[in-house]
Amino acid sequence: MNHHRNSRKPWIITALLAIVLLGILLSHCRQVEKDYPRDEAPKLDETWSSGSGNIKVARIPLDGVIMRAEEEGFLTARSDMVESILTQVRAAERDPEMRAIILEVNSPGGGVTPSDEIYNALRGFRNSRPDRRVVVFIRDLGASGAYYAAMAGDFIIAEPTAVVGSIGVIMQTMNFQGLSEKIGITDVTIKSGANKDMLNPFQPVNTNQVALLQKLIDDMQTRFSGIVTGSRKLDPVAAAGLFDGRIFSASDALDKGLIDEIGYWKDALARTSQLLDTGALRVIRYEPQRTFIEQLFEGKSPVVLPNLKLRSPQFLYLWKP
Repeated sequence: MNHHRNSRKPWIITALLAIVLLGILLSHCRQVEKDYPRDEAPKLDETWSSGSGNIKVARIPLDGVIMRAEEEGFLTARSDMVESILTQVRAAERDPEMRAIILEVNSPGGGVTPSDEIYNALRGFRNSRPDRRVVVFIRDLGASGAYYAAMAGDFIIAEPTAVVGSIGVIMQTMNFQGLSEKIGITDVTIKSGANKDMLNPFQPVNTNQVALLQKLIDDMQTRFSGIVTGSRKLDPVAAAGLFDGRIFSASDALDKGLIDEIGYWKDALARTSQLLDTGALRVIRYEPQRTFIEQLFEGKSPVVLPNLKLRSPQFLYLWKP
């Protein structure tokens, strides 16, 4: 029995080598097709999602925390969710047949800059032609940075059970100064200026440094609230109470002018048809083009140890209950 199993091993190895070799050849063939600026002019595979008309619309998901991060695969690296969204928006903008984007939101927000990048990209698509529209469909959660990105929309619709809002900025860290004194741990910091180690967790909280950071937070909040009042056409004075970080139910958000309608996916499609003055949509979603080798090794590698990266304090448009 063992002899029989051993006799099969060379065939298995040969078959695997043949698969890898074939993948390399196919990858080389596709590389010729990909001789173009892939970041500037992305080409993505399109999957027909719904509708049978000829008015082309792309559905793009904004799902999860808005952060730039890479997940390492077995032999490849997957692009982060922010770059994935930006790539899809760029592909839609370069498509002369594309008339609208439906942004499907289920996110608590995330980084300040990534949220702004998505907002700016969606505005770029909308402003690229006068006949283009952006519709935002909020499923479970459209908070903070996700709501910020939604401000690029012509129309916002949320499901009846959705949570909306948390218009604000947050930065959090921890201070171990009291604990470090008790257990006899001290830090050694060599710096060029008094404020180079702001929020050093092993030093007493410096009120002057907190004031400097608060000024940055306030500036970011001013931008956020200004974008909301401008996009939603709200009176800045009357709307001031909406900008303290609180969240709203869908019905409350509708009453306060933060969304335009309560409904479901079919209602989002109907509203998109209305904005485009047509009843004949063809909705597509994007899939990244991958070579054979990329598909073969795109699975995540097994996690042996947890990721213990030390993260610095970050400015966030994030709902953190």
